Amino acid sequence: MTKTFFISTAIDYPSGRFHLGHAYEKVCADVLARWKRTNEFNVHFSTGTDCHGLKIERAAEKSGKSPLDFITEISKGFKDLCKTLNISYDDFIMTIEPRHKKVAQYIIQKIYDNGDIYKGSYEGPYCVDCETYYTKKDLINGNCPVHKRPVEKIKEESYFFRLSKYQKFLIKYISKNPDCIWPEKKRKEILNRLKEPLKDLSISRKNVKWGIPLPFDKNVTEFVWIEALNNYLTTIDYPDKRYKDFWPAVHFIGSDIVWHHTTIWFSLLESLNLEIPKVIVHGFITTRGEKLSKAANLRVDPIELAEKYSADGLRYFLIREIPFGQDGDFSEESLKNRINNELANELGNLVNRTLTISKKLKEIKKYPIEIKFDIEKIEALMEEYRITEALNEIWRYVQKTNRYINQKEPWKLQDKELETVLYNCLESIRKISILLWPFIPETCERIQSLLNIKSQNLKTFDKEIKFYNPKEPEILFKKIN
Repeated sequence: MTKTFFISTAIDYPSGRFHLGHAYEKVCADVLARWKRTNEFNVHFSTGTDCHGLKIERAAEKSGKSPLDFITEISKGFKDLCKTLNISYDDFIMTIEPRHKKVAQYIIQKIYDNGDIYKGSYEGPYCVDCETYYTKKDLINGNCPVHKRPVEKIKEESYFFRLSKYQKFLIKYISKNPDCIWPEKKRKEILNRLKEPLKDLSISRKNVKWGIPLPFDKNVTEFVWIEALNNYLTTIDYPDKRYKDFWPAVHFIGSDIVWHHTTIWFSLLESLNLEIPKVIVHGFITTRGEKLSKAANLRVDPIELAEKYSADGLRYFLIREIPFGQDGDFSEESLKNRINNELANELGNLVNRTLTISKKLKEIKKYPIEIKFDIEKIEALMEEYRITEALNEIWRYVQKTNRYINQKEPWKLQDKELETVLYNCLESIRKISILLWPFIPETCERIQSLLNIKSQNLKTFDKEIKFYNPKEPEILFKKIN
């Protein structure tokens, strides 16, 4: 039976051009999706854009475009970003698509029929930038705690979801399932917030026309956060049979939307009687200590970086430099150093000198293996979403193989001794290319091509090649001045 795996990024809000933080989330999710694929899982990897809401209405009006034209243009930028960084998504969803409207209306109707929605009135502070209601005590000096900007006071008749009904369920479930929110500190933060009484959630908007109408009241649109969360189920064809093959998902998200993806989303799913997904939380990228943000117009362009330093160079840097689950600072100098010292000097040089010395022999036959890999440790780290630690562990074998060459000095050897050392180096490079493929896919495919072997994956990891006849070496990474 084929193993299945569903991973998603948050869908991005196309109110402005992307920044490096958006790229980081996609690269992290892509690494795990590729890891599962190389282990022969049937993977569904979704990303996309969250296209409705007041913030989009206002941004489109400011730009002099219709909301549809505005989000279509911005969403194209996010697709271009995915293409540039080699993000291997299976579904790029835009929430304006008819399939999403169908699913969103089906879900809200089902929750309504379950008795979990009622009509009332709402009055309170609202942040348009994050499309979120806050209580007065959530605010910092009257400002949104995330965007540090003044909130608006909204008063209107509204439909409410009985979020308070699910408080006991949430506390019990999150307490008994320690892996449902990662890292642990984020799970504790949510449990701590759940000590305060939950208020029911306003789920409709009377004055926001750019949205999906409620099926039981066409005069109002569905609150964008409730509607947008349903995108994950849309991409696997809920409620049709296919969703059963892939649900529940693993959601890769940023620190600012954990509440929405746990307290709100878990409650909606419980109302629908669906399994609860896992929520994996990465940190923010800062530059000179400031968080990257579209709203604050503080951005680093990942496409420009990828075009300048290569997509694989940027992908490698993001995972290696920023411990997954923590915040990390970006600097172009650090990126250059990683590429020069590690990708060019260590990996590139390992492949280059092995292939160069290999030209001394017509072909290189199989010999006993002297460089041992602890694949179980790497697999365990990946299963625990510790992807930076996994990459660090893989990199130890790049360094270990370089030390092996330096110790054996194959340039001084001949015949059987030379062949033994070269076979070990080539086998080690093959295994490294399998392990690094989720992180730097284009480079690893080039390496396997240079080794002159068929495409490899984790299932072929321990199947040693009978003989090697590698191609001429090529420079994998150019040094950057």
